Amino acid sequence: MKQLSDIAVVGLAVMGENLILNMASKGFTVTAFNRSYDKVERFLEGRAKGLTIRGADSIQALVESLEKPRKIMLMVKSGQPVDDFISRLTPYLDKGDIIIDGGNSQFEDSNRRTAELSKLGLHYIGTGVSGGEEGALLGPSIMPGGDEKAWPSVKPIFQAISAKVEDEQGELTAPCCDWVGDGGSGHFVKMVHNGIEYGDMQLICEAYLLMRDLLGMEADEIKTVFDEWNKTELSSYLTEITADIFGYKENGEALVEKILDTAGQKGTGKWTGVTALHLGVPLTLIGEAVFARCLSAIKEERVDASKVLSGPKAEFKGDKQAFLNNLKDALLASKIVSYAQGFALMREAAKEYQWKLNYGAIALMWRGGCIIRSVFLDNIKTAFDKDSELRNLLLDDYFSDVVTSAQQGWREVIAAAIVNGISVPCLSSALTYFDGYRTADLPANLLQAQRDYFGAHTYERKDKARGEFFHTNWTGRGGDTSSTTYDV
Repeated sequence: MKQLSDIAVVGLAVMGENLILNMASKGFTVTAFNRSYDKVERFLEGRAKGLTIRGADSIQALVESLEKPRKIMLMVKSGQPVDDFISRLTPYLDKGDIIIDGGNSQFEDSNRRTAELSKLGLHYIGTGVSGGEEGALLGPSIMPGGDEKAWPSVKPIFQAISAKVEDEQGELTAPCCDWVGDGGSGHFVKMVHNGIEYGDMQLICEAYLLMRDLLGMEADEIKTVFDEWNKTELSSYLTEITADIFGYKENGEALVEKILDTAGQKGTGKWTGVTALHLGVPLTLIGEAVFARCLSAIKEERVDASKVLSGPKAEFKGDKQAFLNNLKDALLASKIVSYAQGFALMREAAKEYQWKLNYGAIALMWRGGCIIRSVFLDNIKTAFDKDSELRNLLLDDYFSDVVTSAQQGWREVIAAAIVNGISVPCLSSALTYFDGYRTADLPANLLQAQRDYFGAHTYERKDKARGEFFHTNWTGRGGDTSSTTYDV
């Protein structure tokens, strides 16, 4: 083992331990640190035994174990714990040393920390890490941002441990890790990734609900459908594990049907929705996915409501295979909308925070290792390679053709769900967004007239230049004074 470690990792929960093991497997020497040293000792005597991993029992020992510039990666709970640990570290660090936050921190915190540590001569990297337990061990998707001067020092480690994807010839492509941008951009991209993840998972759940409650399908048959879909354009990590879940049995029965229907969340989906509201981006599908989890959480209230509120009895009379084909189209088109909204949010954030984001590179980073990895991320990269200023993925030829060809089946699925009283908030929200986005003349003219009527908020006219605002004295009693004009 080298006399000094290449990097230190703080926090020995699932992700921290597995990242350390990943780093050691790639030839790096790692110092492990945890708030309670007994956990470090158990790790060194257990999974880390015999590997190029050492422990530290104090902050000073941690810092002294590292070669310069020192690289310390925090895998601790987001929020105040990160700030607290940075405060404990900084007295022992020298100018040029690097602090990396690999947790799910809010991007605003990473913006602030980058600036604060820069004043001390220290470099900060806020990096998203996706892939769960297995990804951390075998190769995650890594999305670093912050102080770019630190990137050359951590790049060899991050790119070595990140996921690699094979091309059609079986050759490994570029690592699923590249520099994202300044400040909190890395954590922002990870936040959007998680928002899309919320949407993907809910869409799959709605497809399952339609199979179960409308088509009357059992777990084994549902597994077969997802296995088949995973060989098509719907091929993805989430499709793959969904098939596995339906095939897992306990005492001869599908375990999934024994799991209580209340979903948890850690907040990144909510942050994505709140940020979209701040930036005025219609992130409708991801917002509905978050609210679907909130609705699932009020289980007892829903049970009570089911005894009081009635709806149509689900009854399917059509061609089952034709409906499944339509459901596949609906799921594919809705997933595309989810990604389109996510990339639109990143595009708006880049303007707001003056980040230079490479959207094709981001798609490539998500191509392997992460939870939302799927085959059509290659098509997203191609779309942005063709047009780096692409305003919306739905405007790309490939995605436009896919969604257009899928929309008939998509509409039939949503219609069947509504007629039969089955809740599909994300599938229907995606279609509503698609229809709104392709509509040249929305009814917001009436909305503006209403706002001007009751609040003198002014409006623009179709027969005048954009940016010129008007106010009408609708009642004859309001006068000519207008309120301030503002946009979302």
